[in-house]
Amino acid sequence: MPQPTNERIEAYFDEHARGYDREMGFFERFVLGHQRHWAVAQAHGEVLEIAVGTGLNLPLYPNDARVLGIDLSEQMLEKARARANAAGIASRVEVRRGDMQALELPDASVDAVVSTYTFCTVPDPFTASREAFRVLRPGGLIIVVEHGPSSRSWVLACQRLLDPLSIRFQADHITRDPLPYLTEAGFHVRTAERAGFAGIVHRAVASKPTQSS
Repeated sequence: MPQPTNERIEAYFDEHARGYDREMGFFERFVLGHQRHWAVAQAHGEVLEIAVGTGLNLPLYPNDARVLGIDLSEQMLEKARARANAAGIASRVEVRRGDMQALELPDASVDAVVSTYTFCTVPDPFTASREAFRVLRPGGLIIVVEHGPSSRSWVLACQRLLDPLSIRFQADHITRDPLPYLTEAGFHVRTAERAGFAGIVHRAVASKPTQSS
């Protein structure tokens, strides 16, 4: 099946920006669980959040985090800016349009990369992983929360059945496991665990090796 393009992803999220928070709230309450606090609590210093969306993570970051969030959808970014302003954190948060597959950042310029429910949509997750690797400083972390293949066979069978429809109509791969892309990109996986209903959530922390590794 053809992969969704950046243009299609942008158009989809521009169209659905108004109802995104409500939709995610439903799935996080009943299927995914509340994983965002776990993710952002581990991000300190200069932080890049890829596919920041409407900024649901932004008010949750530690006070020592200075966050740059990028997204393809300007409609989603408008909501993220409003959320940062409402939370009183605009001085340490910047959001702007950007492509996680071609980051406009120097090599080794951030301390952490955060990705929540992002790998499911990006057209080329390996390229995105390599870009995250490139911009991280040695020893820096990538923290990933993603829905992926369930640990229960009957749920996984349903996911595989629904996956082509999800990709076609929502630009969303529901059976994409992020870990192989991280390891192939050169990351060292520190922790990997399951959460959410039927182990559908994949949580991982991986590090960029230091120069001496």
